[in-house]
Amino acid sequence: MVSTDFKVRYQNSVLGYMWSLLKPLFLFAILYVVFTYIIPLGKGVEHYPVYLLTGVILWNFFTEATAQGTISVVMRGDLIRKISIPRYLVVIASALSALINLGLSLIVILIFALLSGILPSFSWLLLIPLIVELFVFALGISFFLSALFVKFRDVSYIWEIVMQAGFYATPIIYPLINVPAYLHKWFFLNPMAQIIQDARYFLVTKTSITVWSTIDSALALIPFVVVIMALIIGGVYFKRHSKYFAEDI
Repeated sequence: MVSTDFKVRYQNSVLGYMWSLLKPLFLFAILYVVFTYIIPLGKGVEHYPVYLLTGVILWNFFTEATAQGTISVVMRGDLIRKISIPRYLVVIASALSALINLGLSLIVILIFALLSGILPSFSWLLLIPLIVELFVFALGISFFLSALFVKFRDVSYIWEIVMQAGFYATPIIYPLINVPAYLHKWFFLNPMAQIIQDARYFLVTKTSITVWSTIDSALALIPFVVVIMALIIGGVYFKRHSKYFAEDI
């Protein structure tokens, strides 16, 4: 299912799989020009191009994984009705397909980092647990939304609006240092803010504000708790309703 989904997505496209790299790069180029030369939000941020690209690519994965995950069960309706397979595999396959795109995009980030003069370090390896956290979060959301979408088709449109709002509510195009310090802890209630800022800290610059440097207590674990709760709630809701998928699709 992962292979088929990835191939069908770029079927009859001249550039094919290259679009998995070109789409985030084009978005990055637009944002970079706007927020570096027109509205200089990145002024004073070390290696801002890589800083910005990291946020854009991680957010794009979350958007793609949850958007595709939301419609995955309905899109695989014929398969679910004909073959007795664990329903959750459909959602996982969708998330893994998005993960392939993320892997390709991470290669681009590393190349940009090297070209920008950032020296490789062992801290780059800490991106791996962050990617795992990001994948788990996206999967939990996808489980919940995919089960909900079977009955309510409006879910995909509502989630698209939520993601548009989330893009600006997460420090992707603007550095967190431009936000008043007393608001930082509220930003980190959002796991995506924690993941993106940690990734920037490990990969780009040690001046990146992280949840650990903002909150000196067990409250720093809140974004991680949110991720685990999203997986548990999404998984339980999906399992409870999956028995009716064949009838409702």
